[in-house]
Amino acid sequence: MATKAADMLIARRADTRARADFATWKMLAKLNGFSALPAEAQSFLEGYRQLLARMTEADASEATIQLMYKSYYAEMGGSGTPPEIPTRASEPVADTGTVTAFRRPPPRPKPAASGPVAKPRLPVALIFACLAVVYVGIRYYWR
Repeated sequence: MATKAADMLIARRADTRARADFATWKMLAKLNGFSALPAEAQSFLEGYRQLLARMTEADASEATIQLMYKSYYAEMGGSGTPPEIPTRASEPVADTGTVTAFRRPPPRPKPAASGPVAKPRLPVALIFACLAVVYVGIRYYWR
């Protein structure tokens, strides 16, 4: 018999799988059509459609996910009734301060110019390198 900690681990996995499968199946039904889904997906989405007639989209989605969760919990080997997993919307989001938004870094200060007018070194080096290629090409052509 599984322990309470093992059942809770199974419950979290079943809940995650139910949420991921529901979102995937909903998207695939929009893209490829309802008939392209597996039979299990079609039965859950048909129940979702029936719930949509009676409640809001968010409530119907959550109710369908809960049905899927209970099915997955039993399938994954959970014992007894599935434990209550708080819905994602009611869980508080903790700000740990470790995640930063994607931003451009501030511009780096330019190094001080050497001499009165600093010239870029790379273009000058490229000119000399290209001259060597041009010289070899001309020499080969006029042979």
